Amino acid sequence: MGGPRFEPVRTVRAYERVVEQVEEAIESGALSPGQRLPSERELMVQFSVSRSTVREALRVLQARGLVRSRPGDPNGAEVLPFSPAALHKSMTTLARVDELSLAELVQFRMVLDAAAILLAARLRTEEQLAEMGAAVEGMRAAVDAGEETFGAADVAFHDAVVRASGNKLIEICTDVVRSIVLKLIAERIAGAPDRRALMRESIRHHEEVIAAIRAGDGPLAARLSRKAMYDYYAGYVSEGERSALRALLE
Repeated sequence: MGGPRFEPVRTVRAYERVVEQVEEAIESGALSPGQRLPSERELMVQFSVSRSTVREALRVLQARGLVRSRPGDPNGAEVLPFSPAALHKSMTTLARVDELSLAELVQFRMVLDAAAILLAARLRTEEQLAEMGAAVEGMRAAVDAGEETFGAADVAFHDAVVRASGNKLIEICTDVVRSIVLKLIAERIAGAPDRRALMRESIRHHEEVIAAIRAGDGPLAARLSRKAMYDYYAGYVSEGERSALRALLE
């Protein structure tokens, strides 16, 4: 018999509906950061639910970084401004439950870094260019100081590039994805046979990118960045995943 094929009906708990409505109000701007939700008692009345349902909804909203609810506070929960921490937590959870593979995260980072560099090549100031150069000098000085010092200088370079792009969303996403990727491969990097050689190669790549940014050649700087990232991470993913990363080099 023809006709539509229906999916099984999912039971939705009352607190989920409360969460959905509050989220919609925040997303639409009906609730702004700093505003407070009605008290628990008032929420019970408005949603026609029990106190336990309201409290469960508030726990979920707080876990998602949307509100802050203090036990015993006579006022309603406070709506929080957007925080990178909430995005970081969500993406970290996705990575841990294998919803996001290392290759997908690296691919996304290649896209983000290239976009930031394209913008930086056009918008950077001399001061920001100097920051990038100082960060690379810090990397060079840290080759013999240890991975932690070198890594901090490397992060300083990428932070300087992203700031020069002038795009806050790219800045947030780059920070989140970078930290997750580095956590996932930290042990494998620590076990690399010649870490100093890796550091020196990384410095060379960074110098090439800076030269292209200084020359205002965004497309070249972006290509160099993608290639450097591919070279660095290709050994940590499967051959099939490497082909997906190589698609960004064409």
